[in-house]
Amino acid sequence: MDSALLKPRFHLDLWIGFTVQSWILDVGRPVVMLVLPADWFPLNRPGAAEYLHLAYNITTPLILLKLIERSPRTLPRPALHLCIIAVVMGTSIHLVADSITQRLLLIGYQLHLSVRENPIMKNITPSSLIDSFELLFYYDESLGHSMCYIPLFLVLFLFFSGCFTHRKQEVKMPLAAWILLPPSAAHYWYLITEGQTFILFIFTFFAMTAMVMHQRRRGMIPEINGLFLLYSFSLALLLVALWVACLWDDAVLRRKHPGLIYVPQPRAVYTLHLRQHTSPQQPDRSHAAPIQM
Repeated sequence: MDSALLKPRFHLDLWIGFTVQSWILDVGRPVVMLVLPADWFPLNRPGAAEYLHLAYNITTPLILLKLIERSPRTLPRPALHLCIIAVVMGTSIHLVADSITQRLLLIGYQLHLSVRENPIMKNITPSSLIDSFELLFYYDESLGHSMCYIPLFLVLFLFFSGCFTHRKQEVKMPLAAWILLPPSAAHYWYLITEGQTFILFIFTFFAMTAMVMHQRRRGMIPEINGLFLLYSFSLALLLVALWVACLWDDAVLRRKHPGLIYVPQPRAVYTLHLRQHTSPQQPDRSHAAPIQM
């Protein structure tokens, strides 16, 4: 109760650091791949995008640890430490699998198609190697994303659970928070669409909303940092809805993302609709010589 009576302070340094490093090291990787393609570097060594990924694997856990230290309430340390370890492992798995995926793109792999529907996979001998590539994409899109994003959203929710103050306190977001809100929400949109974490995101958002309703009955309201997180998630959900609405009738992407939850990946949209227009000089390698291993 004593901490709830203290005047809340917006953690501008942490939120700027989290947003900037996410945009440069996470969202910026596809941009670097376009400006500095992987075939400009030795294909058996990391490229520019992989070095950004390495930096992201280091900075993200550090910022999450600092965020935990700023929490107004005492959080369960063993659970938080396990979350940080899982984030490191998940981002590391994703780094390795994503690096191999970039090499496959150079020989004609198309992200908007499944592994078995890709033309280059039909040329692989022996055909049983397709199972190995399916395992690779399982590590990339399922296991790696789950180990990275589940603890990430859990840490954000646990931090949010401590961001409440007494109703008598005047809570008003500063101008810096409003300026930082759009890029923060856009980053969460990228995590949802590219990371395919819509179910995880929506459950986290519903849990945050339920906690707000529960705390209001106790005479508590979200403080500045809690409002910033809540507004960022709300705007991100709106961006996802607009994204899905624009691509609702795309039959090819619906084959890539079957089922009730349809959230296309930005990279799949790029390889399907934009790649041939932005790089017409690149030869079509989808009918290259058979891959033998």
